[in-house]
Amino acid sequence: MKSITKIVITGGPCGGKSTAMAWIESNLSKQGYKVLFIPETASELILGGVAPWTVNTNYDFQKALVSLQIQKERVFEMAANNMENEKILIVADRGISDNKAYMTNVEWESLCRELGGSEIAFRDNYDAVFHLVTAAKGAEKFYTLSNNQARTETPEQAIAMDEKIITCWTGHPYLRIIDNSTDFTGKMRRLVSEITHFLGEPNAFETERRYLIRMPDLQALERLPNCRKVEIIQTYLIRQDGEPLVRVRQRGSHGSYIYVKTTVQQTADGHFLETEQRLTKDEYLSLLMDADTSLRQIRKNRYCLTENNLYFEIDVYPFWKQQALLEIQVNDPHQHIAFPPFLSILRDVTHNSAYKSYGISQHIPPEDA
Repeated sequence: MKSITKIVITGGPCGGKSTAMAWIESNLSKQGYKVLFIPETASELILGGVAPWTVNTNYDFQKALVSLQIQKERVFEMAANNMENEKILIVADRGISDNKAYMTNVEWESLCRELGGSEIAFRDNYDAVFHLVTAAKGAEKFYTLSNNQARTETPEQAIAMDEKIITCWTGHPYLRIIDNSTDFTGKMRRLVSEITHFLGEPNAFETERRYLIRMPDLQALERLPNCRKVEIIQTYLIRQDGEPLVRVRQRGSHGSYIYVKTTVQQTADGHFLETEQRLTKDEYLSLLMDADTSLRQIRKNRYCLTENNLYFEIDVYPFWKQQALLEIQVNDPHQHIAFPPFLSILRDVTHNSAYKSYGISQHIPPEDA
């Protein structure tokens, strides 16, 4: 079956996006992918003479930029559908939601409506988002303006913009942040590893860490600029002995949802490999007819939080009043995690199957005293 996946490579100024494209092309081509690249629209417009300072208002510039971005993505998707390749990866050099960082929230909401979408619909239009942290944050001596004529930010402005862009994508189902904790080659290798893991390629595994935490102040969480609340309904489907575990999920908020089918298979070495497939609403509703009624349908609110270059997911369930679950994906099982200070960790439940989604669908773990 033909597989078309669309991802975003984003990040702060001088994060390494241009080099990343070459790494992605080289490594993913070896794994059988036809890789298509959508050039950065802002740079195209600015270098072509269309800029915030050449049009009437910044709003007019952003409207032109987003309109062109939408059209470019449609053209690339149309072309991908007409290619014979079985595995196609569309890589967008920045995505639509990046532009929110250059507007007020009111302006962004107005622009989304004017262009026939919503903040959630535009953000979740991509299968995955990979953010490359600016060199100004952790690799200061390598921060430069010389390799991009459209770049004008000072290191301080670059750091502030980096954090704003992360906030714009917070809430996406699959956001990964690639920091400067290694040298630049290591950064590129980590990016490629994250992408191959997402695509479900062999020998590319993340480690999931899971913690039981005290119920946080949800109102305080919702006020944080780096936190987004999403609603999730997850349903497991009937399976026969020996078949992989399959679940379908509705995810979104404020009436805007995406639908995903996830297949979980155990590999020969004991790892669990997850592959995801976007569904239409009709496909999702059709699969619900095969729901395994012996298992509980899981409903939860997820608070997606970006902090310390990590992506935390806090799951709040209706049957718990005093506790919640915190999940985070890491490449190294021994990686040190700098938890946000306002989260109170009760215990590590990473290896306790009762606190995994499938375990919760079978039996609700009791609240800790």
